[in-house]
Amino acid sequence: MHVAYRRRVGLFISLEDEVGLSNVLTQIRLPSVQVAAGTEVFDLVGNTPLIPLRHVASSVLPVEVYAKAEWFNPSGSVKDRPAREIILQAERAGRLTPDVMLLDATSGNMGIAYAMLCASRGYRAKLVIPQNASPERIKILRAYGAELVMSSPLENTDGAIRLAREIAAAEPSRYFYADQYSNPANWQAHYRTTGVEIWEQTHGRLTHFVAGLGTSGTFVGVGRRLREFNTQARLVAVQPDAPFHGLEGLKHYGTAMIPRIYDGTLADDQVCVTTEEAHAMVRRLAREEGVFAGVSAGAAAVAAVRVAAGLREGVVVTVFPDAGFKYLSDRFWEEA
Repeated sequence: MHVAYRRRVGLFISLEDEVGLSNVLTQIRLPSVQVAAGTEVFDLVGNTPLIPLRHVASSVLPVEVYAKAEWFNPSGSVKDRPAREIILQAERAGRLTPDVMLLDATSGNMGIAYAMLCASRGYRAKLVIPQNASPERIKILRAYGAELVMSSPLENTDGAIRLAREIAAAEPSRYFYADQYSNPANWQAHYRTTGVEIWEQTHGRLTHFVAGLGTSGTFVGVGRRLREFNTQARLVAVQPDAPFHGLEGLKHYGTAMIPRIYDGTLADDQVCVTTEEAHAMVRRLAREEGVFAGVSAGAAAVAAVRVAAGLREGVVVTVFPDAGFKYLSDRFWEEA
């Protein structure tokens, strides 16, 4: 009797056997993958991983150092959290509609978050950004369709804030001025999400929280929440060591305009980091940890390791605001 054969996954099986195999397979129920229908970018913000820094912090063992990987947010940065909260609160209050344009000053990441979220909701965004912002940031903002107004590169974000206020005051009915530096929704976003996530991810073991100061929303919101969980938690603020620096997104509070949402009573300690230290750490993170982080993340890592070095035991957590993709035009990557 002639038996037909068919090649299947590197083996020869008869057609009779194949029919039998098919009948068996129909009885097997494989686990299905559940995909939420109708998910939008607003639903993807938050719940980012907490990653251990095993190599760059090896010298401080047994102290544990972790970083919140905020580039897992849909626009690639921690700023998705406050931008989402600001937009949702403005919607509920009737202050942001398709007929009103969102306006704010930004150093880049918040603007990108605004632009992405506005595009998904059908809103328009007008953003004031320093002229010396990285070209990657400018290209991303334009890709999302944001209208850009360039401010003086010599005044950093302070100049952008002043110009945004002038634009809003000139035509108040045309804009919803989001004002991330004064809007409590900024820190509230971190109080409601980031702080809770960190506490849960460390199983309540956190002893020190370290974060950079820009708008101060992350530091204030997470700090207030962690203090509710543990009154003994130590809060450490990080800022550049000088007024003129290369740490995009961070402000030198000794000379810059202090955001209205900043709570000066929260910080137990302050750590100042040089641009060169942050650049060196960013390279180390990429080459030793496999973590391609942004410059402000490098500053945060420097500060976190420095804090950990002064401890005998503990769990230190910091926030890495974004990945390194927006900084590829910077020359420091080529340094040894």
